[in-house]
Amino acid sequence: MSYRAPVRDMLFVMKELAGIDALAQLPGHEEAGYDTAAAVLEESARFNENVVAPLNQSGDTHPSVFHAGRVTTSPGFKEAFRQFVEGGWQGLQHPVEFGGQGLPKLIHAACAEMLNSANLSFALCPLLTDGAIEALLTAGSHAQQAACIPKMVDGSWTGSMNLTEPQAGSDLSLVRTRAEPQPDGTYKLFGTKIFITYGEHDMADNIVHLVLARVAGAPEGVKGISLFICPKVLADGTRNDVHCVSIEHKLGIRASPTAVLQYGDHGGAVGDLVGQENRGLEYMFVMMNAARYGVGIQGIALAERAYQHAVAYARERVQSRPVDGSLTRAAPIVHHPDVRRMLMRMRAHTEACRALAYVAAAAHDAAHAHADARVRQENQTFYEFLVPLVKGLCTEMALEVASLGVQVHGGMGFIEETGAAQYLRDAKILTIYEGTTAIQANDLVGRKTARDGGATARAIAARIAATVRELEAAGSAASGSMARRLDAGRQALVDVVEYVVREGKERPNAVYAGSVPYLMLAGTVVAGWQMARALLAAEARLAAGDEGAFMRAKVATARFYAEHILVEAPTWRERIVEGAESVTAFELEAF
Repeated sequence: MSYRAPVRDMLFVMKELAGIDALAQLPGHEEAGYDTAAAVLEESARFNENVVAPLNQSGDTHPSVFHAGRVTTSPGFKEAFRQFVEGGWQGLQHPVEFGGQGLPKLIHAACAEMLNSANLSFALCPLLTDGAIEALLTAGSHAQQAACIPKMVDGSWTGSMNLTEPQAGSDLSLVRTRAEPQPDGTYKLFGTKIFITYGEHDMADNIVHLVLARVAGAPEGVKGISLFICPKVLADGTRNDVHCVSIEHKLGIRASPTAVLQYGDHGGAVGDLVGQENRGLEYMFVMMNAARYGVGIQGIALAERAYQHAVAYARERVQSRPVDGSLTRAAPIVHHPDVRRMLMRMRAHTEACRALAYVAAAAHDAAHAHADARVRQENQTFYEFLVPLVKGLCTEMALEVASLGVQVHGGMGFIEETGAAQYLRDAKILTIYEGTTAIQANDLVGRKTARDGGATARAIAARIAATVRELEAAGSAASGSMARRLDAGRQALVDVVEYVVREGKERPNAVYAGSVPYLMLAGTVVAGWQMARALLAAEARLAAGDEGAFMRAKVATARFYAEHILVEAPTWRERIVEGAESVTAFELEAF
């Protein structure tokens, strides 16, 4: 099934919800308004539909190959990557001074969604490179930036993130890779890093590995970790002492090489310190947060692809007569109510999460470009609250949507040749890498809610209440239905925020037992808020006689979200506030 980028929906969200016209008023973004976005998205759609998407299923069946220390990527990947970087797509959001185009994160988010829909495995290489660029822009010296960023922007080099070790997964306090200072100011690195996405490949001349390691004498724990640039190829053209010793055989994203890298087996890998010693985790969090948002976009992208695949099948697969007797013969299964329910759930989830993520991207842009410091801070706080929701909700959603896609296919969905199973296999990793859903949820509880006493969450709830009033004033059946469900969701969210703030110190186990349900509640409600805003915008456009079929579909999808997804919010509240004891009451020995 061919992929078609949902450009119209993307542009609707940009204009009506993310405020791209207002964004174009900000310093540095004057040329990045709606017309620019439309032109860029159309070109991105053509590239991804015609060049990248056709490699998705073939990459799954012919994954990257490791032999004698080298990785050969899936057939077609190297040429597609060359076209990707020649088209300027790697530098879309990066500064003009380094060869990028300097476009807002909002436009980049839509293009990244298309790339990931087209081919999740392929898109991982640009994702990690974007993160490496962000980290160096934040913490790198002028010399490091000048040496690395232009090469990554033009695709000569790519980037990788080296955190995980065999004994140190999410707990980075256990990192043991060591860094030994050298007389010339460089360091020699020794250790093993695992799960390194595109840690070795044949698509670029060099790879900039960003590596967490400990300098001799550093404090124990996370306070003693430093960050180093450790290129695959040194400036003099010689190979650095970092070698791929294997790649993993995975459930999904099979075309993406996940490498085990060995540092220092032949005298030490040459590394260059980024920033100051012992501040590495702080710097790496820049890359991690960029990657976490990017993985949320991957979830939306995969859900969109799975939805399109399921719709195409449902329109073609003929089986059984409609239950209402409207046809006297067997019909395409899209006629059957439960198939329509599944397709609507897939569609509503995907559109809601897209709106959530794009609104977050616009907040990020305002946080960096607005002239008013107070507005910048407000948007930064809002964006930081939304990042765990984007990463957590959108990836859990993708797993559900991909599973529903298999279900729509019935038995054929369980057969690899139909392609539906690949989306389900690929989706599972999204809830795991760059921090599991529980890690995102712990961040939401601790850093984003308890730390400020729930102030940010309450401010969001107040904005949701204002939208509820708009819905009530609109007076339509759809807006009324949404108003009731959104207000119930808002109240459930407020109740849980108060519970987290009240009980967090005295009963931490109880609060954290509900951390993932809290993330799902907050994500469902904030995404529902965006669907409510979409409903209001679509009804206003319909009243003006504009774009009937598309706007009617927006209204219908928003109403479905209210009546089938947003209604789950009070249940999430019950699990958190009333259900903690049953999580922790079971005796450990009984497991």
